[in-house]
Amino acid sequence: MYHYVYILKTIEGCINKTYVGYTTDLISRLKKHNSSKGAKATRGYKWKIIYKKKFLSKSKALSFEYNLKKDRKKRLFIIKELE
Repeated sequence: MYHYVYILKTIEGCINKTYVGYTTDLISRLKKHNSSKGAKATRGYKWKIIYKKKFLSKSKALSFEYNLKKDRKKRLFIIKELE
């Protein structure tokens, strides 16, 4: 089983927001975020996945997610590279 860390961005026309999360199923997790059943911070917005990284280990994925959430410069660097 793969573990993913992802970055979501609001779809154009909404406030420009991003969100970092962890999952084992990207498609169903995105559906939950877009149906307001995901994380509280994502409710009320429509999202698209702009970045994903695959891990074999849950602990490595969660560690990466934690660091990405705490390191705004690293998160912004990843987002700028994708534009």
